[in-house]
Amino acid sequence: MPTIAIDGASHRFRLVLVLGLLTALGPLTIDMYLPSLPKITTDLRTTSAAVQLTLTGTLAGLALGQLLAGPISDALGRRVPLLAGVGVHVLASALCVAAPNVAVLGGLRVLQGLGAAAAAVVAMAIVRDLFSGPDAAKLYSRLMLVLGVAPILAPALGGLVLRWTQWRGIFVVLAVIGVAIVAATALILPETLPVQWRRSDGLLGTVRDYGRLFTDRIYVGLVLVTGLAMAALLAYVSGSSFIFQDEYGMSEQQFALVFAGGAVGLIGATQINVRLLRRWSPQQILVGSLLGGLVAGSVLLVSAQTGFGGLAGVLVPLWIVLAMVGLSLPNVPALALSRHGDVAGTAAALLGAVQSGVGALAASLVGVLGVGSMATAVAIVVAGSMLAANVVLWLVVQPRRLPTDEEALEPSIAVAR
Repeated sequence: MPTIAIDGASHRFRLVLVLGLLTALGPLTIDMYLPSLPKITTDLRTTSAAVQLTLTGTLAGLALGQLLAGPISDALGRRVPLLAGVGVHVLASALCVAAPNVAVLGGLRVLQGLGAAAAAVVAMAIVRDLFSGPDAAKLYSRLMLVLGVAPILAPALGGLVLRWTQWRGIFVVLAVIGVAIVAATALILPETLPVQWRRSDGLLGTVRDYGRLFTDRIYVGLVLVTGLAMAALLAYVSGSSFIFQDEYGMSEQQFALVFAGGAVGLIGATQINVRLLRRWSPQQILVGSLLGGLVAGSVLLVSAQTGFGGLAGVLVPLWIVLAMVGLSLPNVPALALSRHGDVAGTAAALLGAVQSGVGALAASLVGVLGVGSMATAVAIVVAGSMLAANVVLWLVVQPRRLPTDEEALEPSIAVAR
């Protein structure tokens, strides 16, 4: 196998930093404009459901873009598709500034998602190029730290922008962030997929690769599990501003603080996961976290429907669900991608596409169900997603059949350490 040298702690730190920036692009794109959703609804003279569809459009773009970017990165290497994708994101962000109505804004948000998709899938594929097994799970946990910090910073940054300008200024900031990511990627990120390991069999080869992935029952089950876990997370993301600002009367800044509290739980769980991996396997942690998410989701549903506990009755179980999702998400790609290191980009693309696609459906469902109470709508989707994830885990994946030792999960590309 080829060897890619990661020389010293400084080089490794820079690599992880750039991967973190790439991982943050999608969450920043999704979350930064959340405090402005009510203002966008008023300014564009539309409905909350229509504005929520702009979030759905972003998630749909992320799903489609990853299906395209993954195979392309397996054929051309990681850097070129990555830089091109982030460039598309920058262009779409700039055009959002001038969007005249919600339909145009929704279309441009799809384009933003398409561009951000390359960052998401290539970052995951690069980790698989370099690591596998518990090592990969640990690095995914570090990237989940970024995934948690981004939602903390994004609504707060969005709220700050709204204090000085209108909602359109948020997209100016997103464009600037995209330019910074392009520069950092171009200067620091090495090519991790050598020419001799790239796929060269074109469209038919891509179809065969996807076909092979779909025949792996365990991989497909893990993909569904991570999609359903992400659905619970994005149901919260899509409905949270309406729950806390409209139903509980919070200001934009108060909502940003509450949203940050949930992200702290997500962050803490991802970092606890690194320590838990010293004692338990990724699949054992996955089983426990999904069960915990189901219990918390059930409590949330009861509280939302009955009003028991008031704000705390909704907020606390929501935060617990986020923490359980934070424990589960780093371990799923470590288990799933370890089975298909030779097509890591394609495998990561399908994994990410299902996450985004199921998340888009969850956001749409929240909008449809939220005509009466948005808190109840979010609770239904969160609890249902957690229940479905547990069912798929036990009936399809069957975690007891997964390998538990690191030796069973060999990397495709060794890292000189």
